[in-house]
Amino acid sequence: MALFTCFLPHFPRTLQGRAKTSASSRVVNELQKLRDLALPDLAALLGTLLPADFFAKAPDAKAKRERLYPPVTLFWAFLFQVLNPAMPCQEVVGKIRAWVLTRRDKRSKPSLGTAAYCQARCGLSQGLLQAVFDELRDHLCRRAASAWLWCGRRVKVLDGTSFSMPDTKENQKQWPQPRTQKKGCGFPVAKMLGVFCLSTGAWLGHALSKWRCHDLGLWQSIRHLLEKGDVLVGDAGFCAYALMAELKERGIDTVFRLHQKRSKDMRRGKKLGRDDRLQVWSKPTQRPAGSPWKKRAWNKLPAQLEVRVVRVRIERKGFRTRCLWIATTCTDAVRYPADKLAELYYRRWSIELFYRDIKTTMHMEVMRTKTPAMIHKELLMHAIAYNALRALILESATVHQQELGRISFKGAADLLRQWLPQAAACHEQPRKLARWHEELLEAIASVQNPLRPGRQEPRAKKRRPKSYQLLTKPRRQFKEIPHRERYRAAA
Repeated sequence: MALFTCFLPHFPRTLQGRAKTSASSRVVNELQKLRDLALPDLAALLGTLLPADFFAKAPDAKAKRERLYPPVTLFWAFLFQVLNPAMPCQEVVGKIRAWVLTRRDKRSKPSLGTAAYCQARCGLSQGLLQAVFDELRDHLCRRAASAWLWCGRRVKVLDGTSFSMPDTKENQKQWPQPRTQKKGCGFPVAKMLGVFCLSTGAWLGHALSKWRCHDLGLWQSIRHLLEKGDVLVGDAGFCAYALMAELKERGIDTVFRLHQKRSKDMRRGKKLGRDDRLQVWSKPTQRPAGSPWKKRAWNKLPAQLEVRVVRVRIERKGFRTRCLWIATTCTDAVRYPADKLAELYYRRWSIELFYRDIKTTMHMEVMRTKTPAMIHKELLMHAIAYNALRALILESATVHQQELGRISFKGAADLLRQWLPQAAACHEQPRKLARWHEELLEAIASVQNPLRPGRQEPRAKKRRPKSYQLLTKPRRQFKEIPHRERYRAAA
């Protein structure tokens, strides 16, 4: 029989050794260490969107050695900086130092210099960011209620956009500036093709390329984001035979605006209703030059495709009647009436509002990092922050029975920034934190956009900018004109 009583009680207990801890205890201790590395305010409010053991299983979440900025802490700090677009790195470092001073272990107090933080951010694993993005995307897709589906089907929208970034050699090599800009006077511009969920507004994925690349040239990088039974909505740039035929073979229907080069002769095809025809499109005899479909994939496409062409008349009092032509593979006129298709394509404008939330509200129109690798990471962090806010909006609309599309994204972002200090103060009090979370959801649900269909506002500024000169030469060669307010160029 083993004896655990010390016969010499005056001997120090360190000489007796330590009892072996169980595997479950070690797992609990590791999880607690990872939780302690998270900033308390963001982890308290947004950490509920991730599983409790997420960072224990995520790639590269554990530091291989003791660091001043561990990956988990660095992730939450980077997210905090993206949620506050005007925040410089100096302020983030000050936040981390203030948080470290409140902890019991103060041995690793960081310096207020930004060099260590910027270097650590460059070393942040893109696999970790991709894992967080995938988890938030799946969370939003699981929470989408059946009431937000179109005719019982999931709808996804895609469209292209562009954004600018700092003028560095690395960025210029990866994403060259437009040719209309003089060398040394412009900025690199990247083209992005994004896919979004129409019901929840979730950012599902994206692909990057040079700004001159056509949107269809990026299709192969995001084709895996669509599943059987989905409906894809896009503008006339995606109304291509190859894309519609490929998706139809996969069990995915498309609703696109009819391409301008397609015939608008409503005398062709089978009549399904007024201004509604079922036509048969033939595969082009030759593969178009520069097509993203390789020769083998092109040969596998069917020779013919049934496409339904619908003409929609838009009549508004005081305006001229307009016609909208829609091409779709939803050929069942009973299940998908023409007015339902017109309403669905009208909702395609939602992706423009999603991009406005991302680029204008979250200030993603101009990136801040200086290398292509960091541009990809910054883009992923914007996607994570955007989906986190969308998850809060979705939860708020579900709890308080509000229309999801009416809740203001900017209002939710502003309220979240105001709620973060209170969450940090009560992160160790679960009941109080739960009440704060409920009050945040109630506040988000109460800030709604007014219902104003068809409203248009001109993109114009009333306040004039400062009378600075235009940079027409590289900055090292440029000479500023003195007294430029009274200067007039020679005719």
